[in-house]
Amino acid sequence: MKVLLVEDERKIANFVCAGFKEQGFVVDHCDNGNDGFARASNGTYDVIVLDIMLPGRDGLSILKGLRKAGNATPVILLTARNELDDRIEGLTLGADDYLAKPFFVEELIARIQ
Repeated sequence: MKVLLVEDERKIANFVCAGFKEQGFVVDHCDNGNDGFARASNGTYDVIVLDIMLPGRDGLSILKGLRKAGNATPVILLTARNELDDRIEGLTLGADDYLAKPFFVEELIARIQ
C-alpha cells in the first residue's frame, strides 16, 4: 500500500511513518500543505493521511482542491481539531475518515485497511 502522509509535527510523522513501514506500507511524507497538495495531485496513492493545521496550504483546502479536481483517493484527516463541527466539515468536504490526536498508530492502520 502506498501512503502519502502530510503532517508537520516531526514527532508524530516519525512514529506514523515507522508504524506504516512495519506494516509494509510505502510512505511518502511532507511537512507542509503546499508540497502535500502537489504530491497528492501528481502522485498515485492508495490513501492520503492529512493533517488539517499545516504551514502553507491547510488540510481542508487541500481536500477541497483534490475533490474539485476529481481526485477520489481516500483521505483520512488526522488532526487536533476534534469538535463536532470540525469533524462534520471535514467529512462533508469529502474526507473518508477523521481521526483526532492523540491517537494510536495501530488504529490509524486499521482505518486505512
